[in-house]
Amino acid sequence: MRCRACRAPAVVDVPRHHAAFCTDCFLRHCREQVGRAIDHFGMLGRGERVLVAVSGGKDSLALWDLLLDLGYEADGLYLGLGIADYSPASRQAAEAFAHRRQARLQVVDLPADLGFDIPVGSRAARRAPCSACGLSKRHLFNSAARDGGYDAVATGHNLDDEAAVLFGNVLRWDLAYLGRQLPVLPATDGFVKKVKPLVRLSERETAAYCVLRDIDYIVEECPMSAGNRHLRYKEALNAIEVRSPGTKAAFYFGFLERMAPLVAGAADEEREGLHPCPGCGSPTVSETCAFCRLVAAARA
Repeated sequence: MRCRACRAPAVVDVPRHHAAFCTDCFLRHCREQVGRAIDHFGMLGRGERVLVAVSGGKDSLALWDLLLDLGYEADGLYLGLGIADYSPASRQAAEAFAHRRQARLQVVDLPADLGFDIPVGSRAARRAPCSACGLSKRHLFNSAARDGGYDAVATGHNLDDEAAVLFGNVLRWDLAYLGRQLPVLPATDGFVKKVKPLVRLSERETAAYCVLRDIDYIVEECPMSAGNRHLRYKEALNAIEVRSPGTKAAFYFGFLERMAPLVAGAADEEREGLHPCPGCGSPTVSETCAFCRLVAAARA
């Protein structure tokens, strides 16, 4: 197997591109794919400050590394969830990367800083753990970016993630979620701009990138994600992708091109009636925001 670009021995194959790459050409391929996504969707401008949502996993660390190599002013934010052995290990991976790249990493620890962890919070609020986790991440990443004067929050959602979420939203025809499932969500109504620069890279590619860049990341899945529908949707799409390489990319980018403009109005309707939460100041359509309700339940 030879590298498509330089004909040297290949180390990584990318079936949907009908290509294989040597180490140097694969790393260049990853930088080019992220650069293309940023430019095509207008995610980031030069001089904008970016806060990277860092979990210690392959996607977020690959994203942070790529943004730094592409010349963006990118700091990291790690959120400690208080999950058994998983949280200390993931924090260690995030801190080791930051030290190696001499990059700035902020840490918010739920148990130490807010007085609850995800297992306790999810039970108290009667939410699934992944729901409580996602809610906490969205709120705290947005608040940190807003308070820190950042122009955007960047998350490590890759092509596999976006295709799986899209699959689930289509199965339920959840128009409001479909209207928000975009590579860029502009800043509005107290929300900092959110961008997903990895949408042109698969999960397998980000894992290979970390291996070839010698980036240590936490391999284990979060123990509280067992049974998550998102993982089942990934498995279904993976089975299709093996038989028809390129299906995920065609599904996701076809949606962005043909269907996203048609459902954008559903997301706009949800933003009507937003007002500042009296507890934290974040935008909400309820009397108090969902995160403040989660915190109150967890501390009760």
